[in-house]
Amino acid sequence: MQQLLAVAIRDILPKKVRHAITHMCFFFNAICSKVIDPLNLDEMENEATIILCQLKMYFPPSFFNIMVHLNVHMVREIKCCGPVYLRRMYSVERYMKILKGYTKNLHHFEASIVERYIAEEAIEFYSEYMENAKPVGVLESHHDKRVRGKGSRGLHVITPSL
Repeated sequence: MQQLLAVAIRDILPKKVRHAITHMCFFFNAICSKVIDPLNLDEMENEATIILCQLKMYFPPSFFNIMVHLNVHMVREIKCCGPVYLRRMYSVERYMKILKGYTKNLHHFEASIVERYIAEEAIEFYSEYMENAKPVGVLESHHDKRVRGKGSRGLHVITPSL
């Protein structure tokens, strides 16, 4: 979204509004990167404030709620807690979607989620176990050892003459 929004609004909005939103996209791109220079954090915090003031000039007051104002505090949160990518919930939310898909009984959904999860874990364990196990009750062929290796008998190369 950080890269696509700047491209999407390229010819739609007026130039000043477009620059403010593009700077907001650059700000989020800098905040969400894995490597953040601690010396630039104060500058990024000032930049977030300036961007918010620019947006307030171009958008009506009804556009702004608490979520828009939280952008100013994100840099302070990075100073305290570290980079954002270490605290994202995308992977957890994605896994919760998988677990919610296990629900078959809507009246007792916790039990059905646990039951399907245990069944999936058991199947994964058995499939790994069976991959390394020898088959029980099936005899090995007596010819396997001789066929697997390279034998000398019966290997005659004949080139037909014309």
